[in-house]
Amino acid sequence: MKKDIIGPWSFYREALAIALPVMAQQFIMGMVSLIDNFMVAGLGDTSMAAVNVANQLNFICVVLINTVCAAGGIYLAQFCGAKNPEGMKHALRFKVIFSFLVASIYVVCCWTVPGAMVSMMTQGNAAQADIIPVGIEYLKLVSFTFFFQALSTAIGTSFREIGKPKIPLIISAVATLVNTAGNYCLIYGNFGAPRLEVAGAAIATMIARIFELVCFVMYMYKTKPDFFVRAREIFFVKIKLVKEILTRSAMMFVSEISWVSSETIITALYNSRGGAEVVAGMAAGWTIANIFFLIFGGIFTASTVVVGGTLGAGKLDDARKKARWITSGSVISGTIVAFFGALMSLVIIPLVFSNLTAEARSITTWLIVVILLYMPIWSWLNSQFAISRAGGDTVMGMIVDLSVNTLIFVPAAFLLTFLTGIGPVEMFAILKLSDFVKMTICYKLMKKEKWVRNLAAGNIV
Repeated sequence: MKKDIIGPWSFYREALAIALPVMAQQFIMGMVSLIDNFMVAGLGDTSMAAVNVANQLNFICVVLINTVCAAGGIYLAQFCGAKNPEGMKHALRFKVIFSFLVASIYVVCCWTVPGAMVSMMTQGNAAQADIIPVGIEYLKLVSFTFFFQALSTAIGTSFREIGKPKIPLIISAVATLVNTAGNYCLIYGNFGAPRLEVAGAAIATMIARIFELVCFVMYMYKTKPDFFVRAREIFFVKIKLVKEILTRSAMMFVSEISWVSSETIITALYNSRGGAEVVAGMAAGWTIANIFFLIFGGIFTASTVVVGGTLGAGKLDDARKKARWITSGSVISGTIVAFFGALMSLVIIPLVFSNLTAEARSITTWLIVVILLYMPIWSWLNSQFAISRAGGDTVMGMIVDLSVNTLIFVPAAFLLTFLTGIGPVEMFAILKLSDFVKMTICYKLMKKEKWVRNLAAGNIV
């Protein structure tokens, strides 16, 4: 029997109802990040470079926190589909405990070896001596925000996983406005506030994260969703479930660590291809690209809720069908985002980054061109990773990422760095050809359908 690749509009309407609020939230956060960069860019290439080097390091912590929450979210979504509120509570406890642990370890690193961390990312850069002290100042201050972000992420993702993505959208939208206002006041000293420049950007971020967490906690206590747990009960977690989540998600952590480590190494190699203009130009490009990447958050959330919930309800054939529909919808969405992203970039780059040098803006422009060309491919890959994880198959992602990143991506990056004189954008375009290898491996592994399983059935708690 012929399998339908594209689903009915009623299905996509359901998926979009879940995905769009998540995408809207990331769009708002992306735009605020763009505004932040616009404000910092007014301080010059060096300040822009320093803040973004620190944020490249912060990205490692963000990925690990999101991975912890995704691991717990797989179970929370399936427990929701199985109508098992007690299991949902244990999944939230897992998220809170382990995401806070990740944040704690990162803060210790930022305060004990900040110089080594920033130096690693600027090795070989002509402006390293100027970038390091500014980067250290920002990194140490902004690191404290991860205590609050870890808890907000644990709660916010839980609302998404029970099909209520509008709540985190509204709260995060208001928090980002607080962040923007704080930047405007503290970076340049407006409205009588002290002019703190880079330090002001870090403090504004911290204020916004505290505000966001307070809102999430207040709303959770007021509405008491099925996953609601009081603060004094947070450590009453079922050890058996924790062990299962850690065991099943271990491969997911390996995959994400492999990916973020390779990206961090490659970014450091990109940064060595010039001075502050290279760091600033690449960072500006990624700031814009993060707006386009909103589609990936939508894909993951829709897959977790739609496919994960269907699996948790024991409807395995329906889950297979919905997975196919999500895959095709993801590719189409990625193509649409690439088209409109190209139009948006024509306006954003000259308007927002006019204070950067011409060399930095040129790097930004060409980086965006390359990223948009790869968007349909990345959308397909993200849909496969999301579907496999919705069913608890975290091995596939590890195999794909670890094999390609270790054997092709990173070695090729070092070869291009030391054997050629090509620029950072050209390096990026060539290295990302390895994603076609990822697609091939991913396709073969997904056909085995190891993700088609009901996790909730064996975890009645």
